[in-house]
Amino acid sequence: MNDRILLTACGSGSGKTTVMCALLAALRGKMRVAAFKCGPDYIDPMFHNALGTPCTNLDTFFCGGELLTALFEKHSQNADISLIEGVMGYYDGLDMCTTAASSYEVARTLGCPAVLVINARGMAASVLALIRGMAEFKPDSGIKGVILNNVSAHVFKALAPEIEKTGIAALGFLPRDERFVLESRHLGLVTPAELDDIAEKMRLLGEAAEKYIDIERLLKIAHDSVSAPAFKAAARQYPASFAGLKIAVAMDRAFCFYYRDGLEMLEECGCETVYFSPLDDTELPRDIDGLIIGGGYPEVYAEKLSANSSMLLSVKTALESGLPALAECGGFMYLQKTLDNGRGVYPMVGFIDAAAENKGRPVRFGYVTLTNAAGDKIKAHEFHYFDSTDNGAEFTAEKPSGKSWKCMHIKNNCICGYPHIFYPANEKFLYDFLDKCKKRRRV
Repeated sequence: MNDRILLTACGSGSGKTTVMCALLAALRGKMRVAAFKCGPDYIDPMFHNALGTPCTNLDTFFCGGELLTALFEKHSQNADISLIEGVMGYYDGLDMCTTAASSYEVARTLGCPAVLVINARGMAASVLALIRGMAEFKPDSGIKGVILNNVSAHVFKALAPEIEKTGIAALGFLPRDERFVLESRHLGLVTPAELDDIAEKMRLLGEAAEKYIDIERLLKIAHDSVSAPAFKAAARQYPASFAGLKIAVAMDRAFCFYYRDGLEMLEECGCETVYFSPLDDTELPRDIDGLIIGGGYPEVYAEKLSANSSMLLSVKTALESGLPALAECGGFMYLQKTLDNGRGVYPMVGFIDAAAENKGRPVRFGYVTLTNAAGDKIKAHEFHYFDSTDNGAEFTAEKPSGKSWKCMHIKNNCICGYPHIFYPANEKFLYDFLDKCKKRRRV
């Protein structure tokens, strides 16, 4: 059974990504490591990828236990150890008082031990109360170790013996060091592609992990504490009936929010994925059968996107001619008439008669279930500070709390809106899109 360990915390901002990157940087070249991220996050996996470790999302809202286990086994089968970065706090789930879709649920599904990362800056004995509370909140918490973040060697040395008395291993610490702080913006961390010194940050983090974290003990916990999942997942099989379809995928600094398993699913269905840049290319790739424009930060690059008039025209002409397309969140914003990023109003593709506007706060955040006119259920996620003057009305989105609203446009063969969709958990949605691509190729 693959060794595995999940890095978790009491809440967001504790330093999970920093510790995860430090461990990945320290272990690369020494053993085969698989990286995973709990939840629907796009940005943290980019930092894992920047270290040469492709990252896969594990999300129990999108996936039942069998699919989650199948995806984990697929991406971990050739690794010596799997490192899983949690999301938010360990027990934080769909709403305020449930652990459903939490990192804890992922850990229990995979029989995985957990290591708690605590931002202990400005704390002393309260660290011990936090550890006890987190470990004892659930009798099967699986919390086996703790790493302190933003503390000095002196503080860790003083606290370590007391931490050990709780029955939790004191695995080390990371000191506060401005040289490897990962910067943030409204949707989370700034992407690695925007950091000129990303390689140096990762090098420094790896050195810090080797110096201050007991990696050998952490690896032993990962090896000794794994319990077998309740079932053995069957390998996923996708139809090859879409072989030869050529799907263009927008991929650059403005559009980079994609799930690894979603892109791989296209390839496993026999499609050829062709990447292009709405920022830098002048037109869509030639002879394509479909188009996907994911989320990202179009608002940050609005001026350059707007100035690339030949690409705007190429996209609009293709969509108006009936090219099948999927556009999510940032991609949806790109297809509208204008984008107001707070610094100016910039013309965009103009395929959707609407305007994207910065609201300065999260507009809709969290998991939703989409229902279309046929009654199909699609699990999705939203997180955006922008809204549209027309969000569409082809689907009904419903949160676990019961709150609902209309969303999504269907125009020609294009489906677009703010929700992000995880294709492996919503196979019919992707197959319907690929069927349209196949029919267009035959015409």
